[in-house]
Amino acid sequence: MNVTIYDVAREANVSMATVSRVVNGNPNVKPATRKKVHDAIERLGYRPNAVARGLASKKTTTVGVIIPDISSIFFAELARGIEDIATMYNYNIILSNSDQNKDKELHLINAMLGKQVDGLIFMGGDITEDHIREFKTSSVPIALAATVDETKETPSVNINYEEAAYDATKLLLENNKQIAFVSGPENTVINTEKVEGFKRAMKESGEDQPEKWMVTGDYSYDSGLEALEQIVEMDNQPTAIFVSSDEMALGVIHGAQDRGIRVPEDMEVFGFDNTRLATMVRPTLSTVVQPMYDIGAVAMRLLTKFMNKEEVEEQNVILPHRIIERNSTQQK
Repeated sequence: MNVTIYDVAREANVSMATVSRVVNGNPNVKPATRKKVHDAIERLGYRPNAVARGLASKKTTTVGVIIPDISSIFFAELARGIEDIATMYNYNIILSNSDQNKDKELHLINAMLGKQVDGLIFMGGDITEDHIREFKTSSVPIALAATVDETKETPSVNINYEEAAYDATKLLLENNKQIAFVSGPENTVINTEKVEGFKRAMKESGEDQPEKWMVTGDYSYDSGLEALEQIVEMDNQPTAIFVSSDEMALGVIHGAQDRGIRVPEDMEVFGFDNTRLATMVRPTLSTVVQPMYDIGAVAMRLLTKFMNKEEVEEQNVILPHRIIERNSTQQK
């Protein structure tokens, strides 16, 4: 049988209201009485019912987090940032994996709201009108992490992906004329921004058809291997490849090495994200530093402001990025 607040009150010889005050941290309880209640709770193994407390306070102190793939190093780092700030503000996390499937994403949004979460952090790819409709009708605040809503109506935390891709391409152009770009899935705003950054830098260098140097991947290691196979078949083989994720860049490096192509001597490779993979591969990977942990942490802090009705100066936060050069590119 579950131990109830009534059992604790009887054991401590106090009222249920007193037990409730102790459990909820109300300071208006005498120290001796508080100790009696805590001793009774320990003896009986009582655990407060979070659902019942939530019904009474209209808060459950839980936040739903919808993530595309928890096995991804990128999203795991984001989730860690969310978790740490949630703990700091005394919130618990309910984490769900969406597989970046639209129907599953929409289902999970409604499932989370049905669990009476106090707020929701969403990470995904393509934000559609259906997503926006769910966000607008939500009874609790929602924030996006490393996910772009083109309407800017949903609070979000990102970097400037276009500028980051432009900076990386410009750096490669200092040593190379022919640069290939391995993009991510075509239907996402973030990928579109990266593509635009690559194109802008290439056009400034005099390349009027940057599209001919582009191949499409899906951010996975295997798609990096496949992308390398397409790139080496290009008429004028590139001497550098800019890859829109670190994991995909590892596939490119290993595919090149399997063919006897030396990195960076014969071909430079540049990644995006600066996950731990960037320092695990040999040669170590030059990459765009996207502050994944910070994006998650800032998104959670932004959400707490909305949940607690604090003042929010900017609901669409852009964090700084930077470039880190390692051994997969020629040292300047």
